[in-house]
Formats: sequence, C-alpha cells, structure tokens
Amino acid sequence: MPFASIAWRLSQHRLGANPIATALNQIGLLSLIFLCASLSCTPLKIAFNWNWPLRVRRSLGLCAFFSVLLHFLVYLALDQSLAIGAVAADVLKRPFIALGFAALVCLVPLALTSTKRSVARLGFRRWQLLHRLAYLIGILAVLHFYLRVKANHTQPIVYGLILALGFALRGAAKFQKSRAARARESTRDAHPGAA
Repeated sequence: MPFASIAWRLSQHRLGANPIATALNQIGLLSLIFLCASLSCTPLKIAFNWNWPLRVRRSLGLCAFFSVLLHFLVYLALDQSLAIGAVAADVLKRPFIALGFAALVCLVPLALTSTKRSVARLGFRRWQLLHRLAYLIGILAVLHFYLRVKANHTQPIVYGLILALGFALRGAAKFQKSRAARARESTRDAHPGAA
C-alpha cells in the first residue's frame, strides 16, 4: 500500500516541488522501517517471549530488500537517468550514498539465501554467520539516513536507538546463556558422578 500510494501520487504530480527527492526519501524511510522491524523480531522474542515475530522475520527482511532495491532504482533511473558513471562518482564522492550502496550490496546475499533450501545447502552455522550481516546493514542504513538529513537528526537517532536497544537485548541474552552454560559446567565438574 505505501508503495502504491507513492506511485499514484507521483503519477498525479502530488509529491511536491521535487517529486523524485520526495519519492526517494519516502521509499528510503520505508526501507529503514522494514530493516528495523526485521531486526527487532529476535529482541521481541527475548523481551516478551513472543514467537510470532520470528514467523514474520523473513518476510520483513525481504520487504526491506525490496524497498532498498526500489530506493536505489528510483535514484538510478529517475534521479540519475541511468548514468552509471554519475552514480559511480556519487558513490565515491558522497559518504551517505556510499553507505547506502554498501547496505544494498550486503542485502543481496541475504535475500538470495532466504529460503529453507539455502539453509540446508549452506549448513545452519554458515547460513547464520552470513545472515549476521543484517546487523551491519542496519548500522549502515541508519548512518546513511543520518548523513542524508541536513538539519533535524531526530528521526535517524530514534532508529539508531531502536537498533541499539535490540543489539543490547541480544547481547544480554547471549551473556546470560553463556553464564548459565558455565554454571552447569562447573556443577558437573564439582559433582562428576551426577547425571
């Protein structure tokens, strides 16, 4: 619905004085929302013991990839008129574009390996290691937004805090799990005959 709304308003000349910039900004914001939502699924499970976020995590991740790809295609086709040289120069010259492009490049292997068949083919450990790129992508996306905004940085900071809270919950859960495993190990060492 949001994409259809943007497309319709663009076709009706209802996106303001600079419609391409407005479309880019709105699609970019949708991309960040989907990224943050997909990265929030595990923290929600940790914080509230909800299982349903894990069932929608892959769909949210694919929506994030679609949004980021569309964001880039609008920039490439409408803003830069398919001038690959100008895009390459922008990537090299403007840090916020370089960060956004890096996020897109990192998202491609995650989208391509999002199926159950990919998990079986790669093996769970390698698949999991690859999909940890999602954390880096979230950071790149927030930095891209922060550097893109010229005046009020409130929105990118809020998204950055959402990501940071999610990372903190993951880290705390991992630490707690590791400490529990060490406690079990020390109990077994103290009572080797115990089952």
